[in-house]
Amino acid sequence: MSKSKQQWEQIFLAMAEPLKSHYSEGKARLELGATAAGYGNKIAGMEGFSRVLWGLAPYWAGGGTDESLLGVYQEGMKNGTDPEHKEFWGHLHDKDQRMVEMAALSLGILLVPEKLWEPLSEETKKNFAAWLNEINQYKLVENNWQFFNTITNLALKSVGEEYSKECMQRAIDYYESFYIGNGWYGDGVRPQKDYYVSFAIHYYCLLYAKFMRAEEPERCRKYEERAKEFAKTFLYWFDDEGKALPFGRSQTYRFAQAAFFSASVFAGVEVLPLPVIKGVMERHIDYWMRQPIFDNGHVLTVGYAYPNLNMSETYNATGSPYWACKLFLILALPKKHPFWSVEAAPMPRLEPVFVIPECNMLIQHRKGEVTALTAGQYPVVEHTHCAEKYAKFAYSSVFGFSVPRSYEKLNETAPDSMLAFRVHGMTFVRRKCEEYRVEREGVYARWIPLEGIEVETWLYPEETGHRRKHRIVSRIACEAYDCGFSYPNRLEGTKKEEGEGFARISDQNGFSQVVQRTGAGEGTAIGGVSNVNLIFPNALIPSLRYRIEPGVTEVESEVQAELLVKHIVVGKGECYDEL
Repeated sequence: MSKSKQQWEQIFLAMAEPLKSHYSEGKARLELGATAAGYGNKIAGMEGFSRVLWGLAPYWAGGGTDESLLGVYQEGMKNGTDPEHKEFWGHLHDKDQRMVEMAALSLGILLVPEKLWEPLSEETKKNFAAWLNEINQYKLVENNWQFFNTITNLALKSVGEEYSKECMQRAIDYYESFYIGNGWYGDGVRPQKDYYVSFAIHYYCLLYAKFMRAEEPERCRKYEERAKEFAKTFLYWFDDEGKALPFGRSQTYRFAQAAFFSASVFAGVEVLPLPVIKGVMERHIDYWMRQPIFDNGHVLTVGYAYPNLNMSETYNATGSPYWACKLFLILALPKKHPFWSVEAAPMPRLEPVFVIPECNMLIQHRKGEVTALTAGQYPVVEHTHCAEKYAKFAYSSVFGFSVPRSYEKLNETAPDSMLAFRVHGMTFVRRKCEEYRVEREGVYARWIPLEGIEVETWLYPEETGHRRKHRIVSRIACEAYDCGFSYPNRLEGTKKEEGEGFARISDQNGFSQVVQRTGAGEGTAIGGVSNVNLIFPNALIPSLRYRIEPGVTEVESEVQAELLVKHIVVGKGECYDEL
């Protein structure tokens, strides 16, 4: 039975309700914890306040009747934009985090001006418009940020306030320079293609199409056609159970992974058949609502499948996860919209092996899992754990990926789906590729983990996993560990098998293993450090350990993994013992 609009509203309201006691005295900040982000706690409080609007404004626009937070937001916007108030959000500077948060405030003005603009006093409107207009005076980051300017100016324009058409056009021109074809953009003129293409660039373009279709039909049509092209391949990032591919930065935004589909329905752009979109979104939110992503006060935490600061970026504040509310844009749809009446469809049949060259991925689809074999991605701007978020050999919707505690101890590096070199007490892994190819037959990359070692890696998809071949040219005597997928360590009931040419981790739910085809590897299980894998709080990694001597070493292995539990639920006894 498909979810009704009321059920979707209840999911959102259940997330919003616990926040009510955390707004500041002047209501301009949402203060959810003591951990910090690089831009400081005052701006972080403003960020939390703003991000809830990604869900709250659509809820009200779609006829939602719970207005218990309306007064909070009216007062918060009044005080936050008043230069004389102690909770004033402050004046902007170049590349300011507050520019990001202006977009949600602006969406509120665009969707429900009768609630978030018209009731304000003339003085408050003047202050609010002046504060929003500051975005036109400063530089934005030359990536997905550009359309924060466009959305903000659209809001100013919509209520008859001064706005900058020139700045809007500059942002539009930037987005054009990011376009690489087949519906895909880079996140700037850079090799980075991750969820920012979906929940940022396309999302904002679809908002633009919704609000500017009558005024700029040609440009809006272009955005719509690109979204349709993008959907054909982006769908491959989701498995048939609703799980999305953990890949790239900002994984703490969780169910924003499917926000692109919400934006397409809101904009009236049929990027895929409506039952298919509904199925993806319902399975996706169901998956996330089964995970322990909330704290004991039902506040969203920083982390992925469980609270985890180790995997976060320096721009992840306590309110940052509410970017996930972008998924709730569908709440703006009226009750009679066909989205609410169609039955959710199962995932359509997808190719078992499919190449998306625009994002440097060879995708493998099988029941309950999507895996991406990758090469060539690495951000120009290094955020936390970039090698692990972009440069591993494989990413899985079931097994996730791990991020390091350190590069000193091997188990603290937790190099799942990597070839890790141990040299002088340190671990070195793939970061940037010197050259690469992603083709239907397989993925090739040449890379240099450190000076004195050069590696060529071939990845070949197979029905039960993938095969790896490495050619290592080294001037250094060292050890190398070819690592498979992390597997949950239940502490009791998990079996480790280590031997000549193989390593296997298993329990009654499945296994993860690496088996040697050529070479002289010794199987070993890496693990013991908690909270490094995005999905499993405790995990073990099967690997093959090779002794690398100066000269050429060639090795080949098969990587396979299976988890038979239909729905992974961290810490609920399905995959783990209660600790």
